[in-house]
Amino acid sequence: MASAAGDGTRRKTACVTGGNGYIASALVKTLLEKGYAVKTTVRNPDDMEKNSHLKDLQALGPLEVLRADLVEEGSFDGAVAGCDYAFLVAAPVNLYAEDPERDVIEPAVHGTLNVLRSCVRAGTVRRVVLTSSAAAVSSRPLEGDGHVLDEDSWSDVEFLRSTKTGAWAYPVSKVLLEKAACAFALEHGISLVTVCPVVTVGAAPAAKVNTSVPDILSLLSGDDARISKLEFIERVTGAIPMVHIDDLCRAELFLAEEKAASGRYNCGSVNTTVVGLARFLAAKYPQYNVKTDGTPVSPRSRESAISSAKLVKEGFEYKYKNLDGIYGSVVEYGRALGILPY
Repeated sequence: MASAAGDGTRRKTACVTGGNGYIASALVKTLLEKGYAVKTTVRNPDDMEKNSHLKDLQALGPLEVLRADLVEEGSFDGAVAGCDYAFLVAAPVNLYAEDPERDVIEPAVHGTLNVLRSCVRAGTVRRVVLTSSAAAVSSRPLEGDGHVLDEDSWSDVEFLRSTKTGAWAYPVSKVLLEKAACAFALEHGISLVTVCPVVTVGAAPAAKVNTSVPDILSLLSGDDARISKLEFIERVTGAIPMVHIDDLCRAELFLAEEKAASGRYNCGSVNTTVVGLARFLAAKYPQYNVKTDGTPVSPRSRESAISSAKLVKEGFEYKYKNLDGIYGSVVEYGRALGILPY
């Protein structure tokens, strides 16, 4: 895998867990385009319905697809062996599990530590980049107008466990896996940075997604349940914070390679509202008859939204800083996925 690059130098190698997922598939593509050799993991490499895009990506550079499972101890040993960087993206996605503690929270924490133990055994990993979520930042009781959610902000696990509202186990799992990973990294001398992406938008190689893409297209598709999710995000965050998936992948690579990077980083470039989003989409895509007569959802100002100032201050620059840029490819992607009609 550590083959020579075009100029004869040794190619850097990266492991990306969960390569058939939305963010991971885009990250694999970014790394290959940047000249990396990549090893990615999936639970069943023979499942072409989920993994056909990985075969296509092999045309971009050296990509090895390996079997690994978060719940199977040591199954990531081969994937991280010899790697310079490890990007931990795979996570349980059963948002409405019958037993959330058993089916979402425990496997998320144990799975993260499982991969980190493989990184320790490998002995070659310079840095681990853990993909968490803004859900680990913003799921908390309202704290009044103008409260900025930065890297010191954490979702309130006790509050979430007591109220059990919606997909409460997801933010709980992200908080607990982040804290477990930080403690493990400190104990074992691993250089760890954590990325907390906001609502992620844009086309990715993965041909099946059930993440933020259907949510962010819901005003076009008319999916009321997913529109309600957007309204919920605005209610708890003060806005709908968004980031283009290409910027997220660039940020992850930036934080892997930047020696001075440390700790936690929020990743988002645009803050909007459901009403603002509806008006933008109605003007840009009139064929979808978007309803624009809603009222503001959030009782807080948009200054309450998640701040990405730390990432920018340390030298990262977003390419997509407005809704027009962010939506540039996602509508066509939604049509290809069958979320939107042509």
